[in-house]
Amino acid sequence: MAAHSQTNGPPATPTPSHPTQKSMTKAERRELQEKQRAAKLAQKQQPQNADSPNKQKAKPKSDAAPRRSTGAAEKQSSAADGSKSHSKDTPGTAMDNDAGTSISRSLRIFSHFVLTKHGHGVKGDIHPCIIRLALQFSEFRICGANARCIATLIAFKTVIQDYTTPPNNTLSRHLMTHLSPQISHLVSARPMSVTMGNAIRQLKLEISGSDIDMPEQDAKDLLCQKIDDYIRDRIIIADEVIQDLACKKIKDGDVILTYARSSIVEKVLLSAYKQGKRFSVIVVDSRPLLEGKALLQALTSTPPVSWTLSSASLLPPPPPIPCTYALLPALPSLITEATTVILGAHSLHSNGAVFSRAGTALVAMMAKQHSVPVLVCCETYKFSETVMLDGFGKNELAPSHLFPAPAQAPNLETLNPLYDLTPPSSITAVVTEVGLIPPSSISSIPMALGRMNL
Repeated sequence: MAAHSQTNGPPATPTPSHPTQKSMTKAERRELQEKQRAAKLAQKQQPQNADSPNKQKAKPKSDAAPRRSTGAAEKQSSAADGSKSHSKDTPGTAMDNDAGTSISRSLRIFSHFVLTKHGHGVKGDIHPCIIRLALQFSEFRICGANARCIATLIAFKTVIQDYTTPPNNTLSRHLMTHLSPQISHLVSARPMSVTMGNAIRQLKLEISGSDIDMPEQDAKDLLCQKIDDYIRDRIIIADEVIQDLACKKIKDGDVILTYARSSIVEKVLLSAYKQGKRFSVIVVDSRPLLEGKALLQALTSTPPVSWTLSSASLLPPPPPIPCTYALLPALPSLITEATTVILGAHSLHSNGAVFSRAGTALVAMMAKQHSVPVLVCCETYKFSETVMLDGFGKNELAPSHLFPAPAQAPNLETLNPLYDLTPPSSITAVVTEVGLIPPSSISSIPMALGRMNL
């Protein structure tokens, strides 16, 4: 009996296999305490899981004390059910069908990442174009910060035109409440990007500033015109200015390295090649989206996209841009050939950090290590006044059912964070429509825009 009683803790006398706690190091004592806690927790859970239905049936309902304990038990069981349902929604959770129990294989560090929902339910009075757009977002048929923002604003134009102000209400007040469920539905399909948030914030300002004496149709037409102006000024014209600035940094014989696919980087490369500059491009790509394939196709098409024959000259179009396509593991062997790295951005933060497709930080930091300049092409409407220090505080996961791993195993769960954070120390300059800005001066963007509302 004495020997059996000593199995739950360390022996009273030190032995080579069982030293006393005083002779242990901190790490050994911590490990021993964690083992003891796990053993006690397992002992408590086994009888509770086995006897809890019988105990609940045996509890009397006459007096108040058992009734309170029953309510506490119900709260605990509901909390347990909630945690189980949360574990099912968390990436990296699998079911052991033989044992009939849920086994969580996810890492806690990624449990707060937002997972794109597929097949979400429709709640409230949602416009059909918003339902269709949310489905396209969740299935990644519309991808990219600019594309998502433009698609959202165009959908809101349809919503505004089909809207009718109820009696005893004004458009400037009621339209805001009508748009709220539309926005919530888009967010339920996929987390809102910084570009969408800035554009929606500007739209709400325009709605709140609408003239209440203006006829309803005129007010709706004016709002749609404001949306068109925002798309033209903050995206289309901004991209044209960025093209001109970035093209000046490309010279004949350069080897441009880029990662994944950015719409503005694609425009810069095609514009520089159309101007007669001859250079080659290294497209580095990675799973799960493999967006670099679309960029590669645009750069190597014959004739290149955006090439048009001039009426003054009937010269044939130039050959496709020489390109090299490689996956991210091949970056160390390719970075030495690059003369300039040009990257895109999902958002730009006030501390100079760039939030972009996962893998961008690796490309930028390796380029800095090899003294290769890194240019980030980014419109100012992607600016956020928040500060981001890493890609673990906030991120998004690509759904595993849309982008499965090449070889799926029963106990394998794919984990695909979509973004990472590039530190400002790895960036040479950010090319915006207000000029080339060093990362240390990113916070001055609102002042450069005349303190416009972003």
